[in-house]
Amino acid sequence: MSRKEVILTEQGLKELQDEVNHLSTIKREEVAERIRAAREFGDITENSEYDDAKNEQALLEHRISLLQEKLRRARVIKESEIETDRVCVGSTVTLRDKGSGEVRIYTLVGSAEADPTKRRVSNESPVGQAIMGKRVGDEVTVPVPVGAIDYEILDIGKMS
Repeated sequence: MSRKEVILTEQGLKELQDEVNHLSTIKREEVAERIRAAREFGDITENSEYDDAKNEQALLEHRISLLQEKLRRARVIKESEIETDRVCVGSTVTLRDKGSGEVRIYTLVGSAEADPTKRRVSNESPVGQAIMGKRVGDEVTVPVPVGAIDYEILDIGKMS
């Protein structure tokens, strides 16, 4: 496994801890119950229900192990460490596309918390790398598959 540091916001840490707790308690018990029920069907050598439940158990244990490893390697960015004069992990950044004028708001997070559907971009993504350390008024160029997009940083705040 990679020993790379996992950068998390306080919210991201809580979400990971909650997921580990849910998987380790509720989900583990649900899978154990599926295995118990499948055993009641008889011979487990030709029991697809049992095989499916055991496979689910293996995947669950693997997921729990991965999450626990992330937690062990976590460096938590506290809200008090989030700057508003310069973009850092935990910043919510308002960008204006210089070509189209479209305004976009992104929250910069570590890769473990990235979720493009919620406009949470990784500090390792092209957008994240381009804006990291920049200030309001700075212009950045973000490489995209069809060329590049130029943005102006309009505002920097703390993630909500």
